[in-house]
Amino acid sequence: MKALILYSSRDGQTHAIASYIANELKEKCSCDVIDLAHAEHVDLKHYDQVMIGASIRYGHFNPVLDRFVEKHMQTLNQIPSAFFGVNLTARKAEKRTPQTNAYVRKFLLATPWKPTICAVFAGALRYPRYRWFDKVMIQLIMRMTGGETDTRKEVEYTDWEQVAKFAEDFGLILYKKSH
Repeated sequence: MKALILYSSRDGQTHAIASYIANELKEKCSCDVIDLAHAEHVDLKHYDQVMIGASIRYGHFNPVLDRFVEKHMQTLNQIPSAFFGVNLTARKAEKRTPQTNAYVRKFLLATPWKPTICAVFAGALRYPRYRWFDKVMIQLIMRMTGGETDTRKEVEYTDWEQVAKFAEDFGLILYKKSH
């Protein structure tokens, strides 16, 4: 069995989550992990299931997500698939489901792709790594939403147990399909 995990990451946390999921699945299947920005020639026919993860920046997913889904919608809807969104809003437990996270809910309502399973993960706040403009804007957003504002800090909000459970659920989809 072979799985494809695609990701769109702005600061690396979504890539880290995708890699973690691939590592969790290594005993069940082989996984390719590919940046969506470099996936234009990927042939989904070589995979038994597909997962896509994407992060939010300033309220939007990277447009590469919509372009990929539009191009591959028919195949994505025919095979087991999964989607996960990553954002700092999900640092709050009550904003960590597809139903309660406004960004993921909006995406799922607008897309013709109907993933088999979905999740929302909290990202990471990496102030020292941001460009000046991003640092100021993210600090403003965090101030308005009651988050960390100390620009010397890096805070990882990702719940790795939640990620492991999602990886397990994704692996079970393929197992159930093949048995």
